[in-house]
Amino acid sequence: MHARPRTIRARSRLALRALAVTVAAVAVGALMTTGSPANAAPVAQSASQAVNQAGAQTCVKPAPRDDDTIHIQGCLRDLREKPPAPVPDAKISVKDESGKEVGTGTSNETGVFDIALPGKSIDNLGKSFTVNIDKKSLPEGAALRNPKQVSLKVTLQLDSDVYVTFPIGEDTSPDTSIPVQALQLAVGGLVFSLLLAMASLGLSMIFGTTGLTNFAHGELITFGALVAYAVDRLPGEFRVGDVNITVFVALVVAAIASGVFGWFNDRGLWRPLRHRGTGLIAMMVVSIGLSIFLRSLYQYWAGGSTHQYSQFSSPQPYELGPILITPKDIAITIFSVVVLVIVVLALQRTKLGKATRAVADNTALAASSGINVDRVISVVWIVGAGLAGLSGVLFGLTQGFDYQLGFKILLLVFAATVLGGLGTAWGAIVGALVIGIFIEVSTLFVPAELKFVGALVVLIVVLLIRPQGLLGKSQRVG
Repeated sequence: MHARPRTIRARSRLALRALAVTVAAVAVGALMTTGSPANAAPVAQSASQAVNQAGAQTCVKPAPRDDDTIHIQGCLRDLREKPPAPVPDAKISVKDESGKEVGTGTSNETGVFDIALPGKSIDNLGKSFTVNIDKKSLPEGAALRNPKQVSLKVTLQLDSDVYVTFPIGEDTSPDTSIPVQALQLAVGGLVFSLLLAMASLGLSMIFGTTGLTNFAHGELITFGALVAYAVDRLPGEFRVGDVNITVFVALVVAAIASGVFGWFNDRGLWRPLRHRGTGLIAMMVVSIGLSIFLRSLYQYWAGGSTHQYSQFSSPQPYELGPILITPKDIAITIFSVVVLVIVVLALQRTKLGKATRAVADNTALAASSGINVDRVISVVWIVGAGLAGLSGVLFGLTQGFDYQLGFKILLLVFAATVLGGLGTAWGAIVGALVIGIFIEVSTLFVPAELKFVGALVVLIVVLLIRPQGLLGKSQRVG
């Protein structure tokens, strides 16, 4: 139970400064994204609708239908072209759990394939299907960007159509060495791990100051993505001169809204529970219920389909020797590093940061020293939820998202936080880097479907050797 803190003269402007720093970092990252030459014109790209810059239509949405069936749909584009061109006449097949082929299709002139599954929607719920692409039907010189991704397994949890994609590009696999492939995967892993680090840092800050193991943290991630998507879907565009800043506005609004949502979480739920002396186990159970409740609301409001933002979904990559990296990935990497460094330095150098560390070390002693513990925890919730919301927006920019975005990566967020050391800022970042890069590079040796398992094995091994985590401090018990 936390001691009731004594009230001192309010220093609320420190909280505002912390939020302003986060929002300013968002603005810098968004400006970098919008300023990239490859992204000068807004491009709407998704599995259901995309138009390339040359004016030729790709991924044209299939005609609406009125039947009770589930379709496997997707779009194939040749990334060797500038802009990417549709890939027609590629053969796609679908097999059920027994290995029986239940549907076949061919991509049309816009690159779209649409395969109906047999039976009614309700008959297929809960079943798994494997979608295969015939590599021999691809254009000459083209190949799958990931040679191992010849098939994709999908499990139907909802009665809506399922969208899949097979990235197609240069046929370089015969001449690509293992080190080069590992380096390319590490680049993708770095981007993923930095986004994971933002979410993990927010979780670590909240745990450090309150002791709460928050299973609803994944829904804070999804909340940011949904808010940005709502802004992105508003009629018209936000422009400054000839520059489309819709994504920039969505980022800023999502950051502020996520911080406010975090404050409401603490003020309306967690603070009353703390003051009543509710145990941490009971609060953890409450967080599980809150997670389920919020996820159900998200599904009701946003539906079960995958969403894409209107800008920067498929920019043309730069070639740095044998490595491909997109301007979007560069901008997201720089932005993420800036945000993480600013937050960590604020925790170490500012009065509010020192107060936060004092509360994390000893709540009762911090309260007796005149620190307003409730105010510090409120600020931590604002910053932690803001970081989670920002990571959700950036995850959506890199890979699209649905209402379960945060839930899907929550286990990795916990793994990164525990691996680095619970309650430590640098530990959460280091743990995320280890987890994110490892799971991507491991696909050289294990199927992509099992890459998360390898990360959890690493977590178990490290904790057996060093239970306090990589950067955590060992403590005596008893």
